[in-house]
Amino acid sequence: MLHLNDLIFIDNLPSIDLHGENSDTARVMINDFINDNYKQKKNLFCIVHGVGSGILRRTTNETLKKNKKVIDFKTYYYNQGCTVVEIDIEN
Repeated sequence: MLHLNDLIFIDNLPSIDLHGENSDTARVMINDFINDNYKQKKNLFCIVHGVGSGILRRTTNETLKKNKKVIDFKTYYYNQGCTVVEIDIEN
């Protein structure tokens, strides 16, 4: 199983794009996406929030911190508008 720190390329990971969404909608979309990946046993995925004013990035980080399935997350090294997330699919 691949882990967050082993990740180099994200092209084959599931992803969700939050461009154009407001904070409340983005929060629901993120939690639904986490649950979908948990059900499919996919422990790594990407959330594309863009750079912009940083509102969606802050919303993404706050939502991920509160979700108990999330092990770790970080901004993708090659794209500041993307956050890579690792969840616990074992429990």
